[in-house]
Amino acid sequence: MKRIKLETKHYQWGLTAFLVIVCCVLAFFAIYRFDVIQTFFGFCWKVLAPFVYGLVMAYLVCPVYNATVRGTYAVLNKKDRKFKKDMGIAKATGTVVSVLTILIVISGVMLMVIPGLVNSIISIAEKAPETLEQFSKWLEENISKLSEEEQGQLEDWVAGATDNAINFAKDTLLPHSKALATGVTQGVMGFAKFMLNFVIGIIISVYFLNSKDTFLAQIKKVILATFKEETAEEILNGARYTNKTFGGFISGKVIDSLIIGVICFIVMSIFGWEYSLLISCIVGITNIIPFFGPFIGAVPSALLLLIANPMHALYFIIFVLILQQFDGNILGPKILGDSTGLSSFWVLFAVLVGGGLFGFIGMVIGIPVFAVIYYYASRALNRRLVAKGYSTDLNDYKIDPYRVKPKKNKRNKVIARFFGSSDDGKATEPEDKDKNES
Repeated sequence: MKRIKLETKHYQWGLTAFLVIVCCVLAFFAIYRFDVIQTFFGFCWKVLAPFVYGLVMAYLVCPVYNATVRGTYAVLNKKDRKFKKDMGIAKATGTVVSVLTILIVISGVMLMVIPGLVNSIISIAEKAPETLEQFSKWLEENISKLSEEEQGQLEDWVAGATDNAINFAKDTLLPHSKALATGVTQGVMGFAKFMLNFVIGIIISVYFLNSKDTFLAQIKKVILATFKEETAEEILNGARYTNKTFGGFISGKVIDSLIIGVICFIVMSIFGWEYSLLISCIVGITNIIPFFGPFIGAVPSALLLLIANPMHALYFIIFVLILQQFDGNILGPKILGDSTGLSSFWVLFAVLVGGGLFGFIGMVIGIPVFAVIYYYASRALNRRLVAKGYSTDLNDYKIDPYRVKPKKNKRNKVIARFFGSSDDGKATEPEDKDKNES
């Protein structure tokens, strides 16, 4: 019997076929058993939530930690002083300052929001009877002006609305009262668990901050051992770009939102509008969401002002529109610059898709995540274009259908820009054979 000799390429083809089959099975399972995948990821989130909170907090305060460690280390080694544990003292100081920064920011936000929210609820409850009385007087005055037929139609409508409300309470609220109570209980328990995970996350962030250099060294070691040198360098460059994009966008957006909140508070205090501190906090926090943030914060704020003073609510809406234009066209570009490299359309796309998939968090991080994906896709596309000898300049592929009218049945500029190329790599227009012949 002739012995079959397997070569390396046979093993490679076999491994490739096996991986393709496994991917097809996983894709089939993901499509038809998506509920199982959701349950699995939900369980993973419950287990890893403290680590995620800790990683996010450590990432946000990492610049504060690094600056404190560098400053403390420089002071300890000033004039060639030598301490045996200088780096340990510097890291301990940086950890304390970072944790205090987290606690001060959270406490400051809570001290601004919670008292203002309580005062607003108390004020609304105190003004509710007066508002209802004024509304009833307004109804009486206007009803008395109606004809008997119109009054009868209004009474029938009120009676119908009352019957519908009673039926809704009997058929919907009462049967589902147990479910509502269960939902409220689950909400309270969820909030308590969130606070527990948050406290544990602060502790975990301390370990992340003090061990980040070790973690980074271990990751580099694994990458260099697993991939070729060129591939490993590409991965590390991509990681640096990702860190730069996320860090620049998030820190810039936080500073931008803080400035917007302060401006809102100053303007509202000057004009004497109600709930200035609470509304400024709402506007500042929601402004972290790109594009839609100012409008999301303006809706509940305008409703609060509407109860207190309708004219102030109208003025506030006009002010928010002006503030949004100032932030979008002047302040935001000055602070953020071109940190993401995305056009306005892709920013809107990233916010909507991120919010639809992951809610508030998705709306915040959707832009930097999509910016990283866009960056890698553009690099891969440009590499393929260069390999085929085409230009990577986007202007070489643009056409102007408003001023340049392509000729019929001839190779025109549209074809030339995609398939014609000059020595410098840019697209050129092919020669017109008809003109040469003439």
